[in-house]
Amino acid sequence: MKPVFTIMSALLLAVIATVNSCPPSDRAALLAFKAALHEPYLGIFDSWTGTDCCHNWYGVSCDTESHRVADINLRGESEDPIFERAHRTGYMTGFISPEICKLTRLSSITIADWKGITGEIPKCISTLSFLRILDLVGNKISGEIPYDIGKLNRLTVLNIADNQISGRIPASLTSLSSLMHLDLRNNKISGPIPRRFGRLGMLSRALLSGNQISGLIPGSISRIYRLADLDLSMNKISGSIPASLGKMAVLATLNLDCNKISGTIPPTLLTSSIGNLNLSRNGLAGKIPDVFGPRSYFTVIDLSYNKLSGSIPRTLTAASYIGHLDVSYNHLCGRIPAGAPFDHLEASSFSHNHCLCGKPLRAC
Repeated sequence: MKPVFTIMSALLLAVIATVNSCPPSDRAALLAFKAALHEPYLGIFDSWTGTDCCHNWYGVSCDTESHRVADINLRGESEDPIFERAHRTGYMTGFISPEICKLTRLSSITIADWKGITGEIPKCISTLSFLRILDLVGNKISGEIPYDIGKLNRLTVLNIADNQISGRIPASLTSLSSLMHLDLRNNKISGPIPRRFGRLGMLSRALLSGNQISGLIPGSISRIYRLADLDLSMNKISGSIPASLGKMAVLATLNLDCNKISGTIPPTLLTSSIGNLNLSRNGLAGKIPDVFGPRSYFTVIDLSYNKLSGSIPRTLTAASYIGHLDVSYNHLCGRIPAGAPFDHLEASSFSHNHCLCGKPLRAC
């Protein structure tokens, strides 16, 4: 009886192991995904062996109940021992195979900072209905954002910064009602910001700098109640600044520098919750609104390289804090007010204006 019992136990353990391992279809999809990539230095794919891709496959995690592959987390910059032993960051070439879309229960895809991955974002990515995180930052991925990316209604993070993505921001992106973090920085994206951008009601960070985005700033952005960080710098945006941006409840950082923005500075921006305001290198004209007061708290106000005229507002001395102020390269004139914050600012903050005088410049 003992040999029979041993055989039965072995069979039972084999059945349990099979039930608790990933499906063969998921394993096949991962191996096809791996086949499109080449990582010559760290050997991160050396662990992708055996039949159970849920167990000790580097960067792969599975759902504990369904045993389907749920997460792919491959970062080229990490504190993992494999990087410490190699004394280097990762470098990977190849492309992201559409076979990844056969992992239909994926919740997160992180393939970040590998520097050499090319190709396009697989268009089928929009079929992964459970996807919450898509992080492809720091590669050489080209092509366009999938036009129907708005189908990913669970997506909370979309980070494709530091790539070579081109084309327009698809209108469907504004349907991502769960999106909280959007990072499109440093690509080749062109065209306008979708007019209905304000539909992204859960968004807290919108980082779009370093592209070729044109057109106007949509007024609908001001309806995003949770938005704290808006960076549209280093683009080709034109038109005026919507005054409604200064009425946003939690907006703390507004970077609009290096665009083609014209018009005047809305007074609402200077009486708002914004603490880091950069409007430099645009075509703003008119006077700096004289609306500062005890509730004004700015770590940075940069208005340099514009066409501003008139004098420096005296109410700036009533602000509770101004860490850094730069009004250089404008058409300002008159006496620089005495006292804080002017007593700790350098002459370069006021240089290249028409006729400013007083400390830290020459005496009037």
